[in-house]
Amino acid sequence: MSATPHSSTPHEIVERTLELSRADGCVVIADEHSSANLRWARNALTTNGVTRGRTLTVIATVDGGQGTATGVVTRSAVTADDLEPLVRAAEAAAREAGPAEDAGPLVGGGAPAADFTAAPAETSSAVFADFAPALGEAFGRARAADRELYGFASHTLVSSYLGSSTGLRLRHDQPTGTLELNGKAPGADAAAAPRSAWVGRATRDFTDVDPLALDAELAQRLGWAKRRTELAAGRYETVLPPTAVADLLIYQLWSSSGRDASEGRTVFSKPGGGTRVGDRLSALPLTLRSDPAEAGLECAPFVLAHSSGGDASVFDNGLPLGATEWIKDGVLERLVTSRHGARLTGLPVAPAVDNLILDGGGSRSLTELVADLGHDGPALLLTCLWYIREVDPATLLLTGLTRDGVYLVEGGEVTGEVNNFRFNESPVDLLSRASEVGRTEPTLPREWGDWFTRAAMPALRVPDFNMSSVSQGV
Repeated sequence: MSATPHSSTPHEIVERTLELSRADGCVVIADEHSSANLRWARNALTTNGVTRGRTLTVIATVDGGQGTATGVVTRSAVTADDLEPLVRAAEAAAREAGPAEDAGPLVGGGAPAADFTAAPAETSSAVFADFAPALGEAFGRARAADRELYGFASHTLVSSYLGSSTGLRLRHDQPTGTLELNGKAPGADAAAAPRSAWVGRATRDFTDVDPLALDAELAQRLGWAKRRTELAAGRYETVLPPTAVADLLIYQLWSSSGRDASEGRTVFSKPGGGTRVGDRLSALPLTLRSDPAEAGLECAPFVLAHSSGGDASVFDNGLPLGATEWIKDGVLERLVTSRHGARLTGLPVAPAVDNLILDGGGSRSLTELVADLGHDGPALLLTCLWYIREVDPATLLLTGLTRDGVYLVEGGEVTGEVNNFRFNESPVDLLSRASEVGRTEPTLPREWGDWFTRAAMPALRVPDFNMSSVSQGV
């Protein structure tokens, strides 16, 4: 069977790959991806483009006397002519490998997805049809006010086709859109450094992104930055906006392996053995959850594992995913656990889901939270965090930097900008110390936005956020 890159549909590629397999078990994932992007600088578009591609992952399992081994091979730009060498490579890798620690039965098949044989979904520059003209208006408004806008908008659409030798035939289309917008303006005087501010948004289709509203938000922040004050390191009452909360809690989710916790290696390990599942982490009624069907944050309702590692397993491919509460009303409810991890720990099976939502019952906006700050001394409003790194897994202590605007709050009003800081904080500890949460809203995590975009978070008020040292970053 021969074909050009576009003459074989994804489902045909999956079926042919399974036919070619001589292994005891086989899982095939065909990802058809397309992307469109815009970039701009100094109030003018600079580049735009559209790309398309295909990636095929073949997972071969071989049963031996010592156990089941796996071989995983992934290739891009695969045509029908490439299939047999790819399958044989996966089978050879399985035969050469030792028994897989996470080995288990492949997920059984049910009724095939109704759209499994349909053509893949694709994005194009048309996704920016309403966004681009509005961005042009924002350029004009910024130019008139002596501001410059820089940034990019990206939209990707991945159609994933999953097939297995056990009869699985599943399909998921995942749109992902991100917008990052930087505003810059001259310093308050000739000797001052330029002012900078940032906003970001995550979206499925750009119909809910308003460049004019975002430019207005940047203008407000750049206005705050006309007054600059130097502030020493220390602990300050601080409001973290949703984007900063998302970056911290995404890392917490990535660090919540049930197996690692049961082995005594994480902040979720119980002294003396076991895990902290059932422990209260916050006095506030905080619920941290994931749900493939969450409106606006929809993601794959089944496991798509291109490799094994941590608490992900290729043997779990196709396992149904549902709503999962990681923290419920302030109490640790679940840790991320594959079927293999569940067998080792006795914890419920709870694979990772590709979105994250924090609900705290709050209804107040970021502005309303800020209005209560700075009545007993200087307080801070952050824009975002970046360069986040782990210091101590036992406490999940993280360090990182503030960026693009730390604002001084006095008497309930933002009165200027202060210098940037390095912070040292544990998200688990922050949840225990938080005094108030705002209303939950979709947000774009800035640090982890290349890997995780589907998040909804509230602003978080912390009475003593630890700014450990002053940073010269901007």
